Amino acid sequence: MNGTTIDWARVRSDFPLLAREVHGKPLVYLDSANTGQKPESVIAAVDRYYREYNANVSRAVHTLGEQATTAYEASRDKLAVHLNVHRNDLVFTSGTTMAINLVAYSWALPTLKPGDAILLTRMEHHANIVPWQLVAGRTGATIKVAGITPDGVLDLDALYKAMTPDVKLLGVTHVSNVLGTVNPVREICREARSRGIITVIDGSQALPHRTVDIPAIGCDFYALTGHKMCGPTGTGALWARREHLAAMPPFFGGGEMIKEVRFEGTVFNDPPHKFEAGTPNIAGFIGLGAAVDYLDALGMANVEAREQELLAHATEELNKIDGLRIIGTAPHKAAVISFLLEGAHAHDLATLLDLEGVAVRSGHHCAHPLMQFYGVAATCRASFAFYNTHEEIERFVAALIKVRKLLA
Repeated sequence: MNGTTIDWARVRSDFPLLAREVHGKPLVYLDSANTGQKPESVIAAVDRYYREYNANVSRAVHTLGEQATTAYEASRDKLAVHLNVHRNDLVFTSGTTMAINLVAYSWALPTLKPGDAILLTRMEHHANIVPWQLVAGRTGATIKVAGITPDGVLDLDALYKAMTPDVKLLGVTHVSNVLGTVNPVREICREARSRGIITVIDGSQALPHRTVDIPAIGCDFYALTGHKMCGPTGTGALWARREHLAAMPPFFGGGEMIKEVRFEGTVFNDPPHKFEAGTPNIAGFIGLGAAVDYLDALGMANVEAREQELLAHATEELNKIDGLRIIGTAPHKAAVISFLLEGAHAHDLATLLDLEGVAVRSGHHCAHPLMQFYGVAATCRASFAFYNTHEEIERFVAALIKVRKLLA
């Protein structure tokens, strides 16, 4: 599908929630970095599972069980093709947070020791900070932090200088959830690999907005979240190099992740099932497969181009508002704008915008260290998706101007 021929109004009509009103006004949903809206095809896939073949997976030979298993594993196949990886290197998780914790407890905890270091960046989400702090506390490893520039660009010189021999693992976000900054993860992983450093990429904000080719990136681990890419909540995945999956012990124990259990010991299943204990979010992952189908039909290059148009329009209009400050002005950004309005607390601003039907997020965005760097307690964040419109941007800007007058 060619981006110039896509009827974006028709695409928007695929998302039923976007037709609703809030406070008697048409909804302008600008919080897709928090969670993406779901197209009808995803909702229908989840509904169809519960209505037509609700059964557990990989446990029954009856017709419903086989249908559920086939649909569930087909989603793994679809996601693998989407990421250009092998299906057996994809572990299904509840999201990026669980995926990173899986690496922390199954790879880092048995591997790290006193004197080792974990290198992170100032722009990381808490999900790529707190697990490493917990591991460091139990292993005696230390945390090192690479800084960013005032415009929200990762300081690569500082990052590479911090890649000293004690660093065993690097955790870095592909796209910042606050700043929108797109980090050069391919170059970063190449530098880390040359120093023998294991790389963990937080891809939560990248998958919804751009093509992600994991082999081209060259990382060791890549974590992703399904609900930000039009899929259901409680879905995600960890991709890992096969040698890591083979060597790592399981994170959870229970059913499905075993081949044989005796009281004398257990033989674990092969990856990825070794890491997927218990009954999974079957309906959710079937819905995630439908979301991948939807995005693939649009084409991620078309999605990115559309969102870049919206980002450019919104940035231009917001820069015209007196007293408005955009936090994060990297030259290479995803469709995320964090901002402050002089004289207005971020939460008050978001509340007043909601009364105008405009949904933005306010707060620290699970990035306290980044807020501390900018010397602010919170920001408002407008995050766009391909289903947004230029008219919504105009309504958003008009609402901001109205709110600014109310607060004057």
